[in-house]
Amino acid sequence: MSAHEDTHAHDAHDDHGHHHKETFVTKYIFSQDHKMIAKQYLITGTIMGVIGVLMSMMFRMQIAWPEEPNVLFEALLGKWAPEGVMDADIYLALVTIHGTIMVFFVLTAGLSGTFSNLLIPLQIGARDMASGFLNMVSYWLFFLSSVIMIISLFVEAGPAAAGWTIYPPLSALPMAQGGSGMGMTLWLVAMAIFIASSLLGSLNYVVTVINLRTKGMSMTRLPLTIWAFFVTAIIGIISFPVLLSAALLLIMDRSFGTSFFLSDIFIQGEVLHYQGGSPVLFEHLFWFLGHPEVYIVILPAMGLVSEIMASNSRKPIFGYRAMIASILAIAFLSTIVWGHHMFISGMNPFLGSVFTFTTLLIAIPSAVKAFNWITTLWKGNLQMNPAMLFSIGFVSTFITGGLTGIILGDSALDINVHDTYFVVAHFHLVMGISALYGMFAGIYHWYPKMFGRMLNKNLGYIHFWITAVCAYGVFFPMHFIGMAGLPRRYYTNSNFPLFDDLANVNVIITIFALIGGVVQIIYLYNFFSSIFYGKKATQNPWESTTLEWTTPVEHIHGNWPGEIPHVYRWAYDYSKPGHDVDFVPQNIPLKEGEEELQH
Repeated sequence: MSAHEDTHAHDAHDDHGHHHKETFVTKYIFSQDHKMIAKQYLITGTIMGVIGVLMSMMFRMQIAWPEEPNVLFEALLGKWAPEGVMDADIYLALVTIHGTIMVFFVLTAGLSGTFSNLLIPLQIGARDMASGFLNMVSYWLFFLSSVIMIISLFVEAGPAAAGWTIYPPLSALPMAQGGSGMGMTLWLVAMAIFIASSLLGSLNYVVTVINLRTKGMSMTRLPLTIWAFFVTAIIGIISFPVLLSAALLLIMDRSFGTSFFLSDIFIQGEVLHYQGGSPVLFEHLFWFLGHPEVYIVILPAMGLVSEIMASNSRKPIFGYRAMIASILAIAFLSTIVWGHHMFISGMNPFLGSVFTFTTLLIAIPSAVKAFNWITTLWKGNLQMNPAMLFSIGFVSTFITGGLTGIILGDSALDINVHDTYFVVAHFHLVMGISALYGMFAGIYHWYPKMFGRMLNKNLGYIHFWITAVCAYGVFFPMHFIGMAGLPRRYYTNSNFPLFDDLANVNVIITIFALIGGVVQIIYLYNFFSSIFYGKKATQNPWESTTLEWTTPVEHIHGNWPGEIPHVYRWAYDYSKPGHDVDFVPQNIPLKEGEEELQH
């Protein structure tokens, strides 16, 4: 960074301290400080997460005890649960909005928005993001899209109910069902605004990483967190516009009489005037975003876990350059595997074999990462705090969930379990639970940096162990009911004698889901109470080497008082021979004769 920028930023900090006092609105609401925007993303994402989890608990109760009156349904769903029995239409709507909220609003914006904003400037040695204003706008667009998505729950005909993938014709014909009306339109508007938010954020992250690194911070000295956020932003810039185009064409089909996604359709014997379109085109557009989206969700979690494992193993991350190469390989391959979601859509078998090949290929960089995490742990001096436990949990669910992906990625095997609970089990473990574990690990590790206080460690242990047991309790049995042929998205299975034997399994899954959902209250209590009453944090509580721990505990706009530290070494000098302590921060110059490590 130039001396001019440095001085200017320092002067701005002095002004902030002495001349003009920030108001509540400029400091907490329309803030342009990346640290405050990170907190806004986190708290908004947390609120959306609570709503998403509540929905999942409701539809799990419906599957376990169908047709049984439930006072909770009557209280929360009103006319959609006459006498406490859930209506079939609202079941599909709950599944749709749960999937949308968790994938986009919690795991994409909540995870990426929080930690990219918090860590990119701090870990590369920048005063702030390249554009504070754009950063603020991207958060407020996210907030606006969240509000519209929540409003859609209260539309008279009901929220969107075509599954989170919103395939036509259910999503393209407003008269198809209640959830195809105004609720669907609001869903599309919310997603269009959400995509604008993601694109503005991603552009900001990429420009910041390329242009604002401090002196000495070469790309090969960046922490793996920054590599993960940087590549995630690039994937988002490439793939999100495709979903935007699909949403806009769908809006035109719904409202302006076009037929991009609609072919010959009959409703109650009446022939509609649509012709020439193809619902499969929508599938292509959706999954061209949808599969990179899986990695937009999981890559930031991978970066956080790599950083936390190195810090809490007290040894360098194993295979730093191989980790970067695998992130880049995953990013490239993620854009050429989308067809494996469409094996039974009438795809040419040869094309199916091409997508099978690229899908199985992506297992290689994923396996490299898993191997490197395990070897980082091997013979390390492990600090088993909650962040480390969630990181190890991440590796566990990523491997177990990923193994079933090999079955789904094979076109011949996928046909047997497509659209069953096997698919639900696979993607929840490999993407949902893993990304949540990465998010929890990041929160436990960087909470002192965000709020200047420590989370309660004992509550963190309770949170981890009950969550870990319940996550496997929910999704492990789902593989078996999926292999038995139980279809997903059916609001009751009691009409099919074939599935009677699986009813007890569904009850067990639901009990685990309810316990796992309720135990998150412990985490929420820990999170919000520690903001005010937590033990005050020291500057570097985990004795980590990266630059964010060189900033003062008290937040200042500009991050560092005075000059930004220069970088002399890579991010993982833990337990380095020749040093008195087992960590050497990046801003400490090399000793005479000392070699810089880079595995």
